[in-house]
Amino acid sequence: MEDLAIGEVARRAGIRTSAVRYYESIGLLPAPKRVSGRRRYTEDTVQILKVVQLAQAAGFTIAEIQILLNGFAPEAPPSARWQLLARQKLRELDAVIERTQIMKRILESSLSCGCLRLEDCAALLAGDHNTQESNAERGSGDAQEVC
Repeated sequence: MEDLAIGEVARRAGIRTSAVRYYESIGLLPAPKRVSGRRRYTEDTVQILKVVQLAQAAGFTIAEIQILLNGFAPEAPPSARWQLLARQKLRELDAVIERTQIMKRILESSLSCGCLRLEDCAALLAGDHNTQESNAERGSGDAQEVC
């Protein structure tokens, strides 16, 4: 198997050499062999770096990538590792999406506020994040009447 210099590994993986050294320092990459004091890597290192990039693009943290690469029994197939962590990440994303939708509703409902002071805004103080819908359901007129 061909020995690769750090610059070649970085080029093939599309990252900086400093990232290769960083990943090595935190244990995502195994320590490379050294020839005359220089790091020498194999093509396997490039493949690991591509997995790291894919995991980062999917939203995994460095700690989660560490688990993906090193936190399972050696006989655990990569697909099982990925699927377990992907399911966990999807649950996290669903929670983030839910919180983001609430944030959006709050912001959208606050745009119809005509109050001069936030302290006077009944819609914001009541925590009614669906002001326009709630008022229509209660028959209380348009959203401006809430404030």
